[in-house]
Amino acid sequence: MGELLHTVLAFLFAISVLVAVHEWGHYIVARAVGVKVLRFSIGFGRKLIGWTSAKSQVEYRVAWLPLGGYVKMLDEREGPVADEDLHRAFNRQSLWRRVAVVVAGPGMNFLFAIGAFWLVFVIGVSGMKPKLDEVPEHSRAHMAGLRGGDLVLAVDNVPIKTFSDLRKTLMEGALDGANPVISVQRGGLQKNLLLMLDDISADPEQLFPAVGMYPYRPSGAPVVRQLVSGSPASMAGLEPGDVILSADGTRFADVRDFVTWVQAHPGARVELEIRRGEQTVTRSLRLDAALEKNRTVGKLGAHLGVDVNPQIWQDLRATQRFGPVEAVGLAMVETWRLTALTVRMLGRMLVGDVSVRNIGGPIQIAEYAGATANIGLVSFLEFMALVSVSLGVLNLLPIPILDGGHLLYYLVEAVRRRPVSMRAQLVGQQVGIFLLLALMSVAFYNDLYRLGQG
Repeated sequence: MGELLHTVLAFLFAISVLVAVHEWGHYIVARAVGVKVLRFSIGFGRKLIGWTSAKSQVEYRVAWLPLGGYVKMLDEREGPVADEDLHRAFNRQSLWRRVAVVVAGPGMNFLFAIGAFWLVFVIGVSGMKPKLDEVPEHSRAHMAGLRGGDLVLAVDNVPIKTFSDLRKTLMEGALDGANPVISVQRGGLQKNLLLMLDDISADPEQLFPAVGMYPYRPSGAPVVRQLVSGSPASMAGLEPGDVILSADGTRFADVRDFVTWVQAHPGARVELEIRRGEQTVTRSLRLDAALEKNRTVGKLGAHLGVDVNPQIWQDLRATQRFGPVEAVGLAMVETWRLTALTVRMLGRMLVGDVSVRNIGGPIQIAEYAGATANIGLVSFLEFMALVSVSLGVLNLLPIPILDGGHLLYYLVEAVRRRPVSMRAQLVGQQVGIFLLLALMSVAFYNDLYRLGQG
């Protein structure tokens, strides 16, 4: 229950901040160009808390449904406007002022991402070194000559510091249809190996299994890191820190062997031998059975780690810190890189090269919010920067009722020298609502599908 509450609170905090940032962009530019703002709302629906400024007469409120927000401006299309306020109505503003107000929302999301990445680079961005685990035979990496234990130094002469960098670079290579040169350190030697990506889909679900490059994990007995509430492990009395030595007499020197064994015994009653501190204890439990990728597998209900010297994990981590000035340029480059990658992936979804299963909904976002908040401030900031970029891109899509839809109307207005008719805007609004509902349905379906898979 505590873990669920932590996840929900992290999600609500992240979404509320990012929505506030987006709407603040609309708000400050609207007021700067002389538009009268009536309401600034975080969330939709009924008001939870709020107040009205005596000076500006703007109502500030927090509403009960936190998945969004809005800035309500004076507009003749939404109700009568007093003669003395006509010059402050949004619809009476010049085309370029209206464009500025609309662009300011997504613009603030990108600025927030730059600020978050700047803070990450100043504090220190940390991650796993790009050292490879065992490379599966018949994978592209294996055919290229890459082997387990290789440390990736660069891709096409661009330095790679963390495994996260490597994954993003591989996705960009697949999108470009490139065949990058992977520079690796093997023992005391450096090797340059050609990795063929030009005929692989950029869909992460297909790309990474086909490439076969995974982060190195040291061998060691399975150790319980965290328990899933109500799971077989929890009900049997397992505790964080327990080292699992054997199951039904089968001993395990490596956590991967244990996971494979558990998956092969769905619904079975097993006896675990556990090392707890200086003692050895036994626990009997019945494994859950779950459908995963069209097969039934056993589930223990515990997040497992590896029982190895902590110094080994420390040696596998890479941390980079930058000065405040240098971090500005790096934050801008990272924000642009993520924006371009997001746009390109959306484009590939439209042509069917990338599966719509990659679209995540509020459940997945909440899970990531909780997980990154547990890891630490830097991970949570990176998560918020990523979501902020996604919100910025999403809002710029040319879908009526989104900011991009309004910009599309303004483009037509600039070409035709007159505004789009109210009837056309009404039809566009209905189409936009339908498209958004369809997108939300896909996102929710994907969330539920992922939950069902494990």
